[in-house]
Amino acid sequence: MKRLNLPTYSFNIKLIEQRKYIFDFIRKKFVILTPEEWVRQNFLRYLVEEKKYPASLIFVEKEFKLNNLSKRSDGVVYDKTGNPVLIMEFKAPEVKIDQKVFDQIARYNLKLQVKYLIVSNGMGHYCCKMSSNEGNYIFLKEIPSFEQLDTN
Repeated sequence: MKRLNLPTYSFNIKLIEQRKYIFDFIRKKFVILTPEEWVRQNFLRYLVEEKKYPASLIFVEKEFKLNNLSKRSDGVVYDKTGNPVLIMEFKAPEVKIDQKVFDQIARYNLKLQVKYLIVSNGMGHYCCKMSSNEGNYIFLKEIPSFEQLDTN
C-alpha cells in the first residue's frame, strides 16, 4: 500500500482467496484492505497512539438515518460521557479532498451535531471546528489531542 503522510505503523494483514485483509483494531475483525481502509487504519492508529484518543470511544462505520436514508460515517469519536464530538471521513490517497467531501461530512453533521470534523486521504488531513454561533467551520492548524477537544 501507498506510504501515507502519517507515522509508520505495523498492521496484521493476511491474504484470503487472492484478497488482502487488514485487522481493524477498533472493530476487532479483519476487513478488506482497500486504499480507503488503509487510510482509515493508519489515521485511527495516529489518533490513538499519537493524539491519545481512547480506542474504546471510537466507532467505525457508524450508521445513522439522514432524511430517511441510511448513511455511515467513516468514524465517530465520543467524549467520556457518551456524546459524539468528532466525525471523520476518509478517502483513498488518489481522491482529491475538495468541497464535495466537506459538503458530505457537513451533511452528516446535520444529524450528529458534533464540534469537530476531520477529512483525510492519508496525504492531506483537515480538521475543522464548528463555529457555534455562525454555523460554519474554522480550519484548525493541527489535529487536536483527545484532551484538547472542546466537549462543552
